[in-house]
Amino acid sequence: MLKIRIETIPHDRQRYPTVGDYWDDPDGTLQVRISEVGDRRLELLVALHELIECELCRQRGIAEPDIMAFDLAFETEIEQGQRDDDEEPGDDPRAPYHREHVYATNVERMLAYEMGVNWDEYGERLDELYEARAEA
Repeated sequence: MLKIRIETIPHDRQRYPTVGDYWDDPDGTLQVRISEVGDRRLELLVALHELIECELCRQRGIAEPDIMAFDLAFETEIEQGQRDDDEEPGDDPRAPYHREHVYATNVERMLAYEMGVNWDEYGERLDELYEARAEA
């Protein structure tokens, strides 16, 4: 059975500083949370990325708790000044889901192009969410 629930939420309600998050409920429902951006196209791009990354991780036996642990450790490195605050954990070759993240990003880029979304402006818009959260 395939059951997926995708919702946009205020960025400050994410479980940690991210614009897209996913996990499985005990009943098997895949929950996906996307930070509100105010542009449906951008939110859809993030959601698509999360769905692709999640499914590839499932297919390859990469557990969500391992992904979360890496992301939280990565966030700690940012907070300690060991990384730039605009780095993405999945881009790090040490990430257990690096390959899956890169593939999802490639598909995301292709869809952005088809929808007329400027990739650099899209990235800047998402970065603004992180900056606003850091200032709060």
